[in-house]
Amino acid sequence: MTGPIADPASFRDPAGRVYRAGERILRTVSPEIAADFEQLRASGLIDDLVARGWLISSDTADLAELDSFAAMLGDGVHAVIEHPRLPVISYPYEWGFSQLKAAALLHLDVHLAALERDATLCDASAYNVQFLGAQPLFIDLLSFRPYREGQFWEGYRQFCEQFLNPLLLHAYCGVPHNAWFRGRIAGIPSAELSRLIPLRRRFSKRVLTHVVLHAALSKSVHKPKTELAANAKQAGLPKSRLVGMLTGLRSWIDGLAPAGSTATYWGDYSQFKTYSDDETAAKHDFVRRFVVDVQPKMLWDLGCNTGDFAMTALDGGAGYVVGWDNDLGALDIAFARSRKAGTSFTPLYGDACDPTPAQGWAEQERAGWQGRGAVDAVLALALIHHLAITNNVPLEAIVSWLVDLAPCGVVEFVGKEDSQVRGMLGLRDDIFPDYTLEGFLNILGGRAKIVERLSLSPGGRELVWYDARDISAG
Repeated sequence: MTGPIADPASFRDPAGRVYRAGERILRTVSPEIAADFEQLRASGLIDDLVARGWLISSDTADLAELDSFAAMLGDGVHAVIEHPRLPVISYPYEWGFSQLKAAALLHLDVHLAALERDATLCDASAYNVQFLGAQPLFIDLLSFRPYREGQFWEGYRQFCEQFLNPLLLHAYCGVPHNAWFRGRIAGIPSAELSRLIPLRRRFSKRVLTHVVLHAALSKSVHKPKTELAANAKQAGLPKSRLVGMLTGLRSWIDGLAPAGSTATYWGDYSQFKTYSDDETAAKHDFVRRFVVDVQPKMLWDLGCNTGDFAMTALDGGAGYVVGWDNDLGALDIAFARSRKAGTSFTPLYGDACDPTPAQGWAEQERAGWQGRGAVDAVLALALIHHLAITNNVPLEAIVSWLVDLAPCGVVEFVGKEDSQVRGMLGLRDDIFPDYTLEGFLNILGGRAKIVERLSLSPGGRELVWYDARDISAG
């Protein structure tokens, strides 16, 4: 077993830290919260939330198997807890509107359930929610504390900045939260959102309470912020009012929807595809045969659209599929589809030409695309022409990126004869003399074995199955 390595994202919590030991995920519990932790475990809250599917499961680790780790920790821990390893870690700036909304509702449901057992949450970080398929899952066991009557909701500001404000930005201002949240990973401040809320929304009771007045308090110049916080804590918040506040927020968030039309260009790809139903069926069959042969534990579907081929990959035996797309409308459809079916498919917002970077403290707190773990296989269907023609990425660079990302995959090459590519070139000079099927195959063949090819249409669409795991076999 690989020696435990501290997770670079868990250093902020004095209650304990997360470690990775090979495929094992370990969480230490500090002596300072030992009494609270044992009280909560005895209350039945943890078991209840796990049974509901809301909280990640946990077991006390056998320290006899972790003797070197235990020796390293010494007397500095009360217990070591083991969690199952999640297939993928994602971030709120990679979630579509529906995903962020589902995460917010789960957080509120968990908090309300905790209050029923005289417990509360000491923070409200959106990063404490992950997705297993399309089902949100609360992952921070150490966020729970015993509740004290009149206790101030310490996570209120964080909940607003990381859940409520990003949702309101899209619902009331028509601006997706993703770029702003990625640019400020702590969330969207109420003072900044307050300037953007339309006048007709600004004076509703909910917006006044949770955005406008909250923003005014946070930037008050009449009293130091520490004094304001102390006064708020001293005033207290009776449990009944806290429950009412959480319930009201839940009702409000549950009714939010993205502003404007939810129509999306790629959301109904069947209207825009340039091949027949028979060709579509052949494409699905090709992908299925590839997955049946390779049996990837983790497959990435780049340009996943609404998830058609992700579902085919799962049907073929893929263990887990992460889809990436920059069309938020299509992602909301894919998310709803996966959630309804209960599949192992997590759709995420991302752009191959502007992927999520490694960022946060020391540029390690939040991982970029390359830091999400091993990818066994990749689908890149109807993607290459967007990278090469729209974004001027050389074919050689695209091939290198794909092969480095995953050792095998299915790539769709769309030639210049295709109507979509002709449309893309219609308003610009054709400066892509090397963009040809022959050129693409030569470059790919230099990096991987080409296992199989399928011409989908006379218009120049070609499916290519590559495998770089044993290039000498070619």
